[in-house]
Amino acid sequence: MANLTISIDDATLKKARLRALTEGISVNEMLRKFLESYAGVRAEAASALDDLMDLSRRARSRHAGARRWSRDQLHERR
Repeated sequence: MANLTISIDDATLKKARLRALTEGISVNEMLRKFLESYAGVRAEAASALDDLMDLSRRARSRHAGARRWSRDQLHERR
């Protein structure tokens, strides 16, 4: 993980610290979340999760009914 140094006036930092304190997070965490959102990291992760859930819903493997697999069947090599 990279470190980032920013310059900010004292009054703004004080207000940010007070707000972060009321929200139960650090200014560092607040800035990290903002930058992730700004960079689209969360949107990409949400999209990937949506794709995975869609694939899971379309998978036929969950429709095996009452069939039980033995350990040997699960590890069988073809």
